[in-house]
Amino acid sequence: MLIGIGERVLSPSMKKVVKWDHPAGPKYVHFWSPVMKSSLVLAGIGDLMRPADKLSLNQSISLAATGLIWSRYCMVIIPKNYFLGLVNFALGLTGLQQLIRIAHYRYKHPDAISKN
Repeated sequence: MLIGIGERVLSPSMKKVVKWDHPAGPKYVHFWSPVMKSSLVLAGIGDLMRPADKLSLNQSISLAATGLIWSRYCMVIIPKNYFLGLVNFALGLTGLQQLIRIAHYRYKHPDAISKN
């Protein structure tokens, strides 16, 4: 539906500006994947306000790992998807930040680990 509207509304010169027909453009999944994945980055940034004792270690590990692994993969695939690479790198950094917060909390409060 959105693609059809874009085909009718955008002029040929505007389609070149927004890279309409590019394999990583808005007509293909290579564009929409990072748009949707950026919600994970925003959720991770939102978790910076959460107390460190309420953070999930397993979730933070998985977010950091997937972000860093896929940021490398985005530079190898064809077409190179720099937007997805940037989003994945930000996801990896967000996950690492949460891991640092968890490690710092557990170092400062060793008794809290035994309660969990």
